[in-house]
Amino acid sequence: MNTLTPPSSSLVRTPEAVLKQVFGYSEFRDGQKTVIDAAINGQDSLVLLPTGGGKSVCYQIPALVLEGVTIVISPLISLMQDQVTQLQALGVKAAYINNSLAREEQQQVYQQLHQGLIKLLYVAPEKVLQREFLERLSHLKISLFAIDEAHCVSHWGHDFRPHYFRLSELKQRFAHVPMMALTATADKATRFDIVEQLKLQQPYIHTGSFDRPNIRYTIEEKFKPMVQLLRYLKEQKSQSGIIYCTSRKRVDDIAEKLADAGLNAAAYHAGMSNEQRQFVQTGFARDDIQIVVATVAFGMGINKPNVRFVLHYDIPKSIESYYQETGRAGRDGLAAEAIMYFDPADIGRVRRFFEDIDDEQRRRVEEQRFNAMASFAEAQTCRRQILLNYFSEYQREPCGNCDICLNPPKSFDGTLVAQQALSCVYRAEQRFGLGYIVELLRGANTSRIRDNNHHQLSTYGIGKDKSSEFWLSILRQLIHQGLLSQDITQGASLRLTEAARAILKSEYALQLAEPRLQAKHVYQDKLAQFNYDKKLFARLRALRKELADADDVPPYVVFNDKTLAEMAQLMPTNDSEFLKVSGVGFTKLNKYGGEFLTAIRNYLATN
Repeated sequence: MNTLTPPSSSLVRTPEAVLKQVFGYSEFRDGQKTVIDAAINGQDSLVLLPTGGGKSVCYQIPALVLEGVTIVISPLISLMQDQVTQLQALGVKAAYINNSLAREEQQQVYQQLHQGLIKLLYVAPEKVLQREFLERLSHLKISLFAIDEAHCVSHWGHDFRPHYFRLSELKQRFAHVPMMALTATADKATRFDIVEQLKLQQPYIHTGSFDRPNIRYTIEEKFKPMVQLLRYLKEQKSQSGIIYCTSRKRVDDIAEKLADAGLNAAAYHAGMSNEQRQFVQTGFARDDIQIVVATVAFGMGINKPNVRFVLHYDIPKSIESYYQETGRAGRDGLAAEAIMYFDPADIGRVRRFFEDIDDEQRRRVEEQRFNAMASFAEAQTCRRQILLNYFSEYQREPCGNCDICLNPPKSFDGTLVAQQALSCVYRAEQRFGLGYIVELLRGANTSRIRDNNHHQLSTYGIGKDKSSEFWLSILRQLIHQGLLSQDITQGASLRLTEAARAILKSEYALQLAEPRLQAKHVYQDKLAQFNYDKKLFARLRALRKELADADDVPPYVVFNDKTLAEMAQLMPTNDSEFLKVSGVGFTKLNKYGGEFLTAIRNYLATN
């Protein structure tokens, strides 16, 4: 096959040419071009774009346009490796230096660096600040410093790291080199602090939209979370997803139960060996593992574009964490879901964790962040509006793609059920917790109830026509409305408040929300917008996996699902048509075009 040849590198100098010839895209996303121009013109910049919003291109294109090497400071080894693998697949001279490389391999990278053979070098903040490494940098022509995950610089950020705090030393030592700080999660205080701490000089500040319209946000009340989880996963038709939990023990427990249920799932947390974690991360990236159950340690280091759902089994500690973790879904721009299971009782449990923080100012910041997260979980208004407003992007209209918009809360006169629940708590002498009161209301025949002679109470079985989930929701609402309190010193036993007296005396009608006992999940064909041939797509996907395994890279490094769907829609049969597919550049045309074009031609000949 005669392949098209890109122009010589000496002619590939404009950002637009690099975007098309190297990355295979015809248009920049909103804001990318102005950020790129600022870097090319030698200006510092602060770039705030959502996960999946195209931050990497903002420094990768200047790196390929400018002379010299761009130094990218990145916090995770896996993140460096993933980005370098993808760049090398595009024909870009990229490398990384970290502890995963043997000494001989590091020396080889240094040699290539000093020979001018590397355009992007990825390093950790700890490495870049070492005296020996700084000395090496002083002998190079550096075109740009890119600080990824820049919120780690700030004391106000949700993931402060001491070595990031020292990165201003680079500005002092290389004052003439422009610096670009990039992050997906930073409120106003954090943004200001990033500029101050990095000593950015009159930076160009780009704040892109934090909106990820392709992600559907849903919060479900946590009743029987394992049952809810299995029900949801069975609807997902082998889609890739991440389940976040707050403890290693819970991660291991859930991963084991999912495996027992026949699901392709694996655990990931800091208590595992490096080899175990690497095996899981690699297997997930290569579509060999469908679901990863993890602590928050997972996900930052991958660019896997086809994660179709992120599920929080427990409430996160901040909106920043929630936003960053949910942002790992749908990076390809296709439809994705963010689900969170929420038990209001978790709010008190999480708040107690902050008591161990010695630094009073830091404790107040963490408490404030969690209060915002708790308010988000409890809200009855559009989820996306709350998220965007938190990041100072005010939206007047509801989004139409969250649980509140799609299934608006309904209220009812809950006076009678409230009286039944409150009376039951009172007659049980206010000594028992939620679960026991629910059993009493439903007339459960347990030894504990019989031992307490509570089967003789007038309220025993008064609510047997309602489900356990119904009563649990009602009791939680009564707590939320201040009619009941939980005594954490007495096993979270329920106590009536003074406000309950008026309800018991029917002095006014109480409006409650109708419990949502089962969330409605509608499976979507995430690629339906392309009107593509599904049989051809399946063949191209199998071919992609075969080529990726042969090259020892994740499938998305070959082509992502979006690009395959467009191939299955346009059905190109020659090089020129193949280059018109979004995500196909000259390097990938020359490397993979032959196999994909042959597969498409063969399909057309037999169908």
